[in-house]
Amino acid sequence: MAYPRQAAPAYGQQPYGAQPAAPAGPPGMPYGADPTLWSWFVAVDVDRSGQLTVQELQGALTNGNWSRFNAETCRLLISMFDRDHSGTINFQEFSQLWTYIQQWKNAFDMYDRDRSGNIDQAELLSAFTQMGYRLSPAFVKLACLRYSRELPNAVKLDDFIQCCVQLKVLTDVFRQRDTTGTGVINIDYENFMLWA
Repeated sequence: MAYPRQAAPAYGQQPYGAQPAAPAGPPGMPYGADPTLWSWFVAVDVDRSGQLTVQELQGALTNGNWSRFNAETCRLLISMFDRDHSGTINFQEFSQLWTYIQQWKNAFDMYDRDRSGNIDQAELLSAFTQMGYRLSPAFVKLACLRYSRELPNAVKLDDFIQCCVQLKVLTDVFRQRDTTGTGVINIDYENFMLWA
């Protein structure tokens, strides 16, 4: 039995059954990756391990004033996205982390009403309120003092992310123990120290 002959594919088209060609991009780039993000990842992966350490991640992340993210925030972010618990993040984890940071940056920009590149105490109180937290101005002042590394009454993007993430984690743990929903829990000293 003879089969009809297939016509040759038109110029630039793949023959029937052929796999589509991967889009051109930097060498080693995973299929479907953002070329700009891949180039950035490769540029800061100083040891060429395919994994970013805290120090390498600091090289990739900057605040609005071009200062690097602090190491503590980078450690926190790596712990959130490090799926294999290696203490580092691969490109896929970095891509997810990048999306997460962009979401926080959009929130930061929304709450930074005076466009100073920092969120002051009043803006932070407003941010917490809009996020659904009912916190006192005294608490917000303490949060600014705790999380600000440079300005006594304001936080930069990395400080803001760290503060908000830790506030959410503590709130989630508190809610698990607040079985009556009263906003009051009894906690022993050792459990308290585990939270601190």
